[in-house]
Amino acid sequence: MAPPTRIGLAGLAVMGQNLALNIAEKGFPISVYNRTTSKVDETVERAKQEGDLPLFGFHDPESFVQSIQKPRVIIMLVKAGAPVDQTIKTLSAYMEKGDCIIDGGNEWYENTERREKEMSGLGLLYLGMGVSGGEEGARNGPSLMPGGSFEAYEYIEDILLKVAAQVSDSGPCVTYIGKGGSGNFVKMVHNGIEYGDMQLIAEAYDVLKSVGKLSNEELQSVFSEWNRGELLSFLIEITADIFGIKDDKGEGYLVDKVLDKTGMKGTGKWTVQQAADLSIAAPTIAASLDSRFLSGLKEERVEAAKVFKSGGFGDVLTDQTVDKVKLIDDVRQALYASKICSYAQGMNLIRAKSIEKGWDLKLGELARIWKGGCIIRAIFLDRIKKAYDRNPDLANLLVDPEFAKEIIDRQSAWRRVVCLAINSGISTPGMSSSLAYFDTYRRERVPANLVQAQRDYFGAHTYERVDMEGSFHTEWFKIAKQLKN
Repeated sequence: MAPPTRIGLAGLAVMGQNLALNIAEKGFPISVYNRTTSKVDETVERAKQEGDLPLFGFHDPESFVQSIQKPRVIIMLVKAGAPVDQTIKTLSAYMEKGDCIIDGGNEWYENTERREKEMSGLGLLYLGMGVSGGEEGARNGPSLMPGGSFEAYEYIEDILLKVAAQVSDSGPCVTYIGKGGSGNFVKMVHNGIEYGDMQLIAEAYDVLKSVGKLSNEELQSVFSEWNRGELLSFLIEITADIFGIKDDKGEGYLVDKVLDKTGMKGTGKWTVQQAADLSIAAPTIAASLDSRFLSGLKEERVEAAKVFKSGGFGDVLTDQTVDKVKLIDDVRQALYASKICSYAQGMNLIRAKSIEKGWDLKLGELARIWKGGCIIRAIFLDRIKKAYDRNPDLANLLVDPEFAKEIIDRQSAWRRVVCLAINSGISTPGMSSSLAYFDTYRRERVPANLVQAQRDYFGAHTYERVDMEGSFHTEWFKIAKQLKN
């Protein structure tokens, strides 16, 4: 009989396998289980090949649970929704008071809160833990966002601190996020920000390729260059890599053969829904979601292109020659400024939810744990962390003195890129909506006075005044009628 292991992991798709191997490699003996037993054998085989790691496979849930030292801790990495409830049911049948279950999937935060309540009824502890970094991160060091029972977090803090990505100047990319479903919520917004980042990068590519006529070789060199400066990040790095990969099934580069139709799992949609529920403007993230929806209408777009081509619309409207060097520099600045707006929206959404739920989330600490391991890891997050260190109550990243100066320095380039794109018929919804967000936020007075007057006119919704206290209603209809007579 093998001695009990330190922790268990159930759900051995690629993420689960990689996280289990990571935990074993850090010196924590781990038990693994999967409903389809072939995955168990595959993981055990990988553990042997990847350095004889202390990983033990089990084909049935009972012996799996019994093999773990008490109080038992089991991480689940299964598909969100019903499969999670099913796995909990299967495992909890053999678990005892004080044991703990951790859901490492992309789960809707309220499901986690419901399960935490149900588990506490059985005397079990529960954590919902966001895991970011994809397959690579899971194996070599992800960013981890655990929320729920603090007691449960303390059980496994030693493991998480070693398994998480390590950043030399700011430590392991994990922290106790907060109570309830906060870990899942933070991971959801992280994914929303990721949607925004990816959209903005795609727009930079579109402008450089369609208007600037840059080749894939030039694009690779531009993105590699950008990855040595303020835009240094995982997404910019992989974008440069993508431009360099030739098609293995034909001529030319692979990126040009990929169908322009983006899939999605739902976290971006949840982010935009939450923003609407909390009355938080998140136009950059919303624009990225809309762009994915429109990308899905490939057949319709093919037909629309024919209709408008006959009316004289080519793919790019103006065939102007542009100064490539200047354009590249302008697009870099527009991308950076737009990115600030996207992160400002994400952080404001997290803060609003934290206030609503009493989670007391620390925005600077979230920026710190996103500096490594996760998909949005970027040098830029260090600036965000410092902004919240300077002022934890910062109303918006845009008004942090450093970020404000960076936007002021870049706004001319930003406007030039958006104007050039509009005149060329290239849509840049992420960059345009980021600019609109900035321009609305920085203006003392916006035309909302007219909208409020309209609301009072047709629905007697009342309005406030700039020059005196109180709530007012005007009989606009009657007055207008008299004036017309």
